[in-house]
Amino acid sequence: MSTARGRGPSWRGLAALLAAGLLAGCAASGPAADGAAPADPTTASGSTAADVDAPDRRITADALMLIDRTDLRIGTTVQYARIPSPAELLDLRTVVGLAHLVLVLDEWPEGFTAIQHLGLVPPEADVIVVLRGYPPTRSAAESWNLVENRRLRLIVVAAGPPPSGDALTDLNLMRALERVIAEMEYPSRIGFERLQRPVSFRKIVR
Repeated sequence: MSTARGRGPSWRGLAALLAAGLLAGCAASGPAADGAAPADPTTASGSTAADVDAPDRRITADALMLIDRTDLRIGTTVQYARIPSPAELLDLRTVVGLAHLVLVLDEWPEGFTAIQHLGLVPPEADVIVVLRGYPPTRSAAESWNLVENRRLRLIVVAAGPPPSGDALTDLNLMRALERVIAEMEYPSRIGFERLQRPVSFRKIVR
């Protein structure tokens, strides 16, 4: 994703943490009991994580464990920064205690074909999808209504209010949409009056 938009690739990690906090109650990264990161994390190639990328980018690379306050299971979360392939979704059936599949997407998928296989996710797991920006087309919004997964949960993270009333209509058509999070310097509900979902605000301080 181009840094010209002022966010850079780290938005995925921020959005994933936000999804964890809003939908699952609390989030923790890494095995340490006190929440601290390992002293010298390494990648599969042997390089330290610091050598590979910036700290906030490592948040995306690390698996997040989401614990729902209303769910007493010790569940497993699998996270992608893309739409997994059908084979990868079928492999999720081998994940012990699978509770959440988190997808943090930079762009809206192009049509139903790109997301139709999300119905292959094991029924015991929910699918939390964080989408960047407002729907580019009505078709892009309505495509999510065709996904055969009753535990689909969508969050839209976008800059400012919707650009038009049509964008609000598109959001209202998305049955699985749970929340819209607007990044704004001065939070205001102006422009969101017709939104039929909860809206919250985030101010990014650079």
